[in-house]
Amino acid sequence: MRLILFGPPGAGKGTQAKLMIEAFGLPHISTGDILRSEVKNNTELGKKAKAYMESGKLVPDTLVTEMVKSRLSSSDVKNGFILDGFPRTEGQARSLDNILPGGIDRAIYLETSEDVVVQRLTGRRVCPKCGTNYHLKNMPPKKDMICDQCQVGLYQRPDDNEATVKNRLHVYLQESEGVLGYYRVQGKLENVSGDLDSKDVFSVIQKIISSLK
Repeated sequence: MRLILFGPPGAGKGTQAKLMIEAFGLPHISTGDILRSEVKNNTELGKKAKAYMESGKLVPDTLVTEMVKSRLSSSDVKNGFILDGFPRTEGQARSLDNILPGGIDRAIYLETSEDVVVQRLTGRRVCPKCGTNYHLKNMPPKKDMICDQCQVGLYQRPDDNEATVKNRLHVYLQESEGVLGYYRVQGKLENVSGDLDSKDVFSVIQKIISSLK
């Protein structure tokens, strides 16, 4: 099962990826993780990427694609994978089809409303020490604004204010239109309501994946 997980900030991609990994035993491939791994291991691709990062530039599409190609040649993905953060554009999607004979099986898009995204992200609080995420309404700490593990004060990320969240959602919707349309035309796009409770979202995803077997 070759799957791609799409969704705007606050859609719950991280939660669904964890549930999918546990249920189906598929490796979760994140472009962020690939990038950090290549740089850490000082590979040729990592060296090139590091040069861009240290100069404050974005890593080019061609280099990111090469990293994904390298990762998809690993033995642990022979039975499938969950791809997260790639492709971001129609061009990258076409490149992925060239890498994978037959392309991907399904692209799952967690379609989430603005009100829900704002509620989820503005309510998020983070531990500065261990990085654990909490939510004031959905997953509050045992003590008000105190991390359960570290017993230190939580903080709100600067980009988790309402205006910034709305802008991030707007940018995401604009940038993802091409790649989502690409998979829609192929008949491989599955829209799932990200507004639902995480268990209900996963139930729908399970049905989608079961239909592929």
